[in-house]
Amino acid sequence: MAAPLVSRPAAALSGVIAAGVGMAVGHLAAALTDPARSPVLAVGAEVIDRTPTPLKDWAIRTFGTADKAVLLGSVTVMTVVLAAAVGLLARRRLRWGLAGLMLLVALAAAAVLRRPGAGVSWLLPTALTLIVGVVALLGLLALAGHPTAGAVVSRVRRRGGGAGTAAPSRRAFVAAAGAASVVGAGGALAGVRLSSAEDTSGLALPRARQPAPGIPAGLEAQVRDLTPLRTPNAKFYRVDTALTVPSLDRDRWRLRIDGDVAHPITLSYNEIARMDLIERNITMTCVSNEVGGSYAGGATWLGVRTRDLLRLAGVRAAGAERQVLSTSSDGFTISTPLEAMLDDRDALLAIGMNGKALPREHGYPARLVTPGLYGMLGSTKWVTRLTVTTYAAKRAYWTQRGWTTNGPVKPSARIDLPRGLAQLDRGIVTIGGIAWAQRHGVVGVQVSIDDGPWVAATLGPSVNVDFWRQWIHRWDARKAAPGQHSVRARVVYGEGQVQSSARAGVFPSGSSGIQEQIFFLR
Repeated sequence: MAAPLVSRPAAALSGVIAAGVGMAVGHLAAALTDPARSPVLAVGAEVIDRTPTPLKDWAIRTFGTADKAVLLGSVTVMTVVLAAAVGLLARRRLRWGLAGLMLLVALAAAAVLRRPGAGVSWLLPTALTLIVGVVALLGLLALAGHPTAGAVVSRVRRRGGGAGTAAPSRRAFVAAAGAASVVGAGGALAGVRLSSAEDTSGLALPRARQPAPGIPAGLEAQVRDLTPLRTPNAKFYRVDTALTVPSLDRDRWRLRIDGDVAHPITLSYNEIARMDLIERNITMTCVSNEVGGSYAGGATWLGVRTRDLLRLAGVRAAGAERQVLSTSSDGFTISTPLEAMLDDRDALLAIGMNGKALPREHGYPARLVTPGLYGMLGSTKWVTRLTVTTYAAKRAYWTQRGWTTNGPVKPSARIDLPRGLAQLDRGIVTIGGIAWAQRHGVVGVQVSIDDGPWVAATLGPSVNVDFWRQWIHRWDARKAAPGQHSVRARVVYGEGQVQSSARAGVFPSGSSGIQEQIFFLR
């Protein structure tokens, strides 16, 4: 009589557990050497690279800084579905299931080899994923009653001097599935912890030869829930393509400056730390920031001027067609107009943030900060190379996806208070927020209640033209009608220019338009 065929639920579960344990072991092996070699992260990075721009914008807009967790969760769900299919294939024909598993791992291997700097040695964690996955799949199917898998396991055990496989039983299968799940979960957790970024706040930081003027006390001391004038490191927005924060050793880190320069140079962290370091108070804005969005922050940055570095390498004359292609440790690239790195805006190779070493998630040991340009054009994190070239010769990551190559930050006013759809008592209503106009300076903010005339708000302290500014307006709503009301805000900047009311999305050169907030009076 033929041996009973394994049930569909047991076969699907075997495929899922086998894939999960294999992925966990592969990720752990990569975490012990170089997290970039992880097949899990490589697949995630490949998905990011191939995701259409509108879908990326939607993910950032919808999930914010949790977009990477959502991505990895989506990849995990898809992997579970495919792994279950592998188990079901193996139920019918073991060779089909094993072939399916090998195909999944082969796709992961291809993703690993597409990572910048990848070589054959990078495939070791992926190979471990395959080996562990195959062993787990065979073992679980054998215990679930799969005749071919049982025969294979018995043959392998006898060749190794064992007594053959245990008799199939539900109890043995459940115990083995549970044990494998625990091993997989433990390996995944260990891999995540080993890959996690370490705190850098206690590391020594050289002093600036030109300290920045102290940032004055902001209006947040007077107005609850108003955005602080200076953003704490832990609250500073983070938008990038890195699925895991690079864990770089500053003693081994190097910055290479090459391309169209007289003499390419390579600098260590210590060599940069001994240069003429300056501090600058600079507000950064992400190009993915929607009107009224939170992807902006003001901080005090410590670093060396990029123009000093480029001149040290003997940079040639700037021009409209010329760029600095900056490369991060994971191969990500950004295009910055060469002129922006040479002019008087004091673009920085920054090593400090708000009096501390750069946090790892914000670019430790060094990153670029270019005032007046969106982050995608001058704020490369974990930067390791600056190449002077032309736009025609090299296309950066975002350039290849249709984004602008020269995107000045668009002036904008954001409303923090009142919150959208807030229920407020009639009385004195505090309206407030933050406004920015990098390279121009905020000279005023105007508000309009219920589409009424624009009136001047009260400005907070001024820091400099590249730093944002708080504003508040006290509206006397004691005689206002109960129910729905609205407030709009716009920034006045430079020589009296007024923020554009033309509505535009973030692609390809940043959003524009007037924010409107709806609230209710009781």
